[in-house]
Amino acid sequence: MAAHDFDYSAVEKRLGVSRRTFLKFCTGVAASLGLSSNAAMAMAQAVADPKKRPPVIWLHGQECTGPSEALLRSEQPSLEHLILDLISLDYHQTLDTGAGHQVEEIKKKVMQENKGQYLLVVEGAIPLASDGIFCKIGGETMVDITREAAEHAAAIVAFGSCASWGGVQSAEPNPTGAVGAPQFLSGKTVVTIPGCPPNPANFIGTVLYFVTYGKLPPIDEKGRPKWAYGRLIHENCYRRPHFDAGRFAEEFGDEGHRKGWCLYKLGCKGPETYNNCPSLEFNNVGGGVWPIGVGHPCFGCSEGGVGFNKPLFSLADVKTHTPPNMFPDIEDREDNAGFSTGAAAIAGAAVGLAVGATAMASKKLDGKEQDGE
Repeated sequence: MAAHDFDYSAVEKRLGVSRRTFLKFCTGVAASLGLSSNAAMAMAQAVADPKKRPPVIWLHGQECTGPSEALLRSEQPSLEHLILDLISLDYHQTLDTGAGHQVEEIKKKVMQENKGQYLLVVEGAIPLASDGIFCKIGGETMVDITREAAEHAAAIVAFGSCASWGGVQSAEPNPTGAVGAPQFLSGKTVVTIPGCPPNPANFIGTVLYFVTYGKLPPIDEKGRPKWAYGRLIHENCYRRPHFDAGRFAEEFGDEGHRKGWCLYKLGCKGPETYNNCPSLEFNNVGGGVWPIGVGHPCFGCSEGGVGFNKPLFSLADVKTHTPPNMFPDIEDREDNAGFSTGAAAIAGAAVGLAVGATAMASKKLDGKEQDGE
């Protein structure tokens, strides 16, 4: 059956949404992953097939349950659709209706019956000090629980900064020896979804990719999905033009802060933090609901070595040279009022003229300029 002829009636009944809404959702997820419309149709058909729902074992280590709390507030899809229609959430220490030995036995049974097929989600850091006694569930340490669950998992996802690189638990002096899942499971591929809490869309998009293709999406050297963590927050921030023009808020509540100027001088870690916060915002409510959008500097929560490590109001390490060359260096701009809008415009025009002149010169040198052009 062709993709456009696929029968979505069962999906409409199961999810309680129209075919149009369902396909629009899948298209949006595919687009955010950088995939084609054909991939969107493949994703829609995969989600529509209940047999493709992967069993999920969800572990909790040292954490505040913030990632799960964020997922509870997801609307695209909602949590009930995620755990009942997209995945089969067989074990989750916070959401399980049962308790005690019964739940632990179910977990072991699911893992045994679905070897090489289940998705393991780790939420929270894993403490290694003193043989792991700082985190125990059902009489077992998080160390042993994670090692056992990871052995036969089809894929492993570290959800949240604590699971990705240790989070606040791993900050100095780190008395419990907390580490993230990738550091503990060093011989396995672990996809990390950092954030404190992470954006639910980054997790859902990654899971939908897994449901569709049976594998996890392309990741960077830190295990992060490239589609979600491929660019610095600074690159897509809507306060970025103020940074380039040297317009900074000097303190909370001053004129620059009220006008929406760049928060770099207030300690914004956007220039050294990789995440898609500016484009997705948070909790599906729009209106600039994310730290910078509401007037607070980025904390760098999703970046190991930044969040929970660097002082809140210290200046960020600017990873890219962003302003044009004739703009003052960051260090020089820290003590002045910055460029005026007019000066920035003139500087931008100068850059354009310089680029144009260089292009013309190169064209002539290559002998490609024709008579009469």
